[in-house]
Amino acid sequence: MPGDGDHIDFSSGTFHDKVVGKEEHHHHYPPPPKPGQIIEGDIPQPPKVFQPRPALLEELDEVLRPQADTGGAVAICAMAGTPGVGKSMLAASYAWACQHANWPIVAWIPAAGEEQILTGLGALADRLGLRRSEDDAATVALRVKTHLAATREPALVVFDNALEVETVQRWCPSTGATRVIITSRNHAFTRAYPLVEVHAFTPRQATAFLTGYTGIRDDDDGAAEVAAELGGLPLALAQAAAVITRRRITYAAYLDLLRAFPLERYLPRLDGDPYPTGTAQAILLSITQAEESTPEIRDLLEVLAVLSPAGIPRTILYGRAVDGLAPDAQVVDAVDEALAILAEASLIGFSEDGTAVLMHRLIQRVLRERATHEDRLSQILQTTTGLLAAYNTTLPDGAATWGARAAVEVLHEQTSTVYAIACRADALTPGLLNLRTWCGQYLHDLADLRRAPPLLEQTLADRERVLGADHPSTLASRNNLAYAYESAGDLARAIPLYEQTLADSERVLGADHPSTLTSRNNLASTYESAGDLARAIPLYEQTLADRERVLGADHPDTLASRNNLAYVYESAGDLARAIPLHKQTATDCEQALGADHPSTLTSRNNLASAYYAAGDLARATLLYEQTLADRERVLGADHPSTLASRNNLASTYESAGDLARAIPLYEQTLADCEQLLGSEHPTTVTVRANLQATRRLAP
Repeated sequence: MPGDGDHIDFSSGTFHDKVVGKEEHHHHYPPPPKPGQIIEGDIPQPPKVFQPRPALLEELDEVLRPQADTGGAVAICAMAGTPGVGKSMLAASYAWACQHANWPIVAWIPAAGEEQILTGLGALADRLGLRRSEDDAATVALRVKTHLAATREPALVVFDNALEVETVQRWCPSTGATRVIITSRNHAFTRAYPLVEVHAFTPRQATAFLTGYTGIRDDDDGAAEVAAELGGLPLALAQAAAVITRRRITYAAYLDLLRAFPLERYLPRLDGDPYPTGTAQAILLSITQAEESTPEIRDLLEVLAVLSPAGIPRTILYGRAVDGLAPDAQVVDAVDEALAILAEASLIGFSEDGTAVLMHRLIQRVLRERATHEDRLSQILQTTTGLLAAYNTTLPDGAATWGARAAVEVLHEQTSTVYAIACRADALTPGLLNLRTWCGQYLHDLADLRRAPPLLEQTLADRERVLGADHPSTLASRNNLAYAYESAGDLARAIPLYEQTLADSERVLGADHPSTLTSRNNLASTYESAGDLARAIPLYEQTLADRERVLGADHPDTLASRNNLAYVYESAGDLARAIPLHKQTATDCEQALGADHPSTLTSRNNLASAYYAAGDLARATLLYEQTLADRERVLGADHPSTLASRNNLASTYESAGDLARAIPLYEQTLADCEQLLGSEHPTTVTVRANLQATRRLAP
């Protein structure tokens, strides 16, 4: 049956071939992707001075290649080692070689938690064209896993900084030609998969690295002494080399600086995973030297320390764009100059394409511990929250969110990182909780009902604790969570939560507050979804009257109420009231919002549905045809509303006896639904049933 039942702005007013050879790894930069080649994720660039480790690469390839050559089970290798030993850079070296060998897929997926893995696999799905409309994160990730398991062409997937074996196993392909590298500090991976143990540089490698970086080639003994002092750890050696180069000092002078550095002044006693004191000294010495020479970089350094180690887009660091324009050119130049200084100091790196900043987790941790010791972490978190809030202003909501999925994932990843740090520091702020609310709303708009409800549940609990149960933002969180429950079909939890929110809003905000009116609208809609029209209709009528009085007849929320009331009249079979109200709403939406606004298209669809219900197939057909063409143009051919329009038009053709047009359109719609939504999606099931019924009518 036609009528996709979408309400205008339903939650309106929401409170809102061997690849490795010794010679191949002397390339300093990976090649640009070749036609048809997919390079996905923030694969690190080679650092300023790159020390090849051919023996380890050969060992890695020897572990992976025999598995791949046998066919069947996917080739997987775990790389383990202490922090700062170079696991990620070794994995990146292998990835560069795969790029040089023109492998069709090379993907870099941060794996510190399931959220990161799902995000990385989702981005790869977009590149492979595997995402379907209304896919949640887990569904699309499973589709990528299946694709990787079935491929017969070479592919590489790196799960970087993995924490839990079970989580990676759940999303790792089990068969196929894909090779998988897992980097981790967790030695449980070494019991589950073949192992390559990554150690510190050998004395010869460490000396070669220092000599190549600093250009001091006549003091191998001095280089060896620095290397021994820092245990040959690549991360620490990079800090040392940067200081030596920047200050133009000898190895001996550096050792004097390092040994005299007052670590206790900057860091408390180290908790958690231990790292060598010499490493902390080398990192902090490098940081303080860089800050003394360029004081303005300190703020940027500390912001980077509380954002995601998986990669930080430069656009976030540029700050607020004004009136939708690009960020101020002077700000961009200043940030880029500061980043260049930090890269020269070996305190950061960049992704291959240069768009993302990478800071090693150890450096981040040292910076955060210094900030905690100096009682400045809360201020840093607030500054960073402000940058993310500015980035959030560039994201569209509602129907337009479909086209901004990648940006939503960026905001979600970065906000989740800041949130986790703030929770540990007992430094949650209303601004950060507001960002979490936006993330939940965006995930809901993307129909990701696996991730949205838990995030909104946690945000509600946080707001109740931080702001109090009656704070307007807490009421907003309660409304948003109820909306997510309703969207997921969980009316048993949605209805009581909406009822509680409405009662609290009337008590705290007043009966005429816009948020109270939104709460009343949403409760009415949930009653309608539950089939309780006796309670839905009076509540819709009251809400429309109140919105017309308080907000005005042309306010978007008022238009939403008018649409919703017309739709519930239609559901009750009262077409004498439904059709005039639908016609008025369609006209008002076009005048107030524009002919192409999603709400206008919804209103036009619903008017066509009312005509269909009244048996006026001529007008229903014309409206459905117009709405389908407009939705294809405005929303895209694969948007759920577009698919619903196509089904509705086919149903109208069928009712008019025009099976020659109905059956092909149903067949096209079913094929698109199966490809984009999946064979068991409710829309797919409906279209399939409609097609089968129509075929039975054919002579």
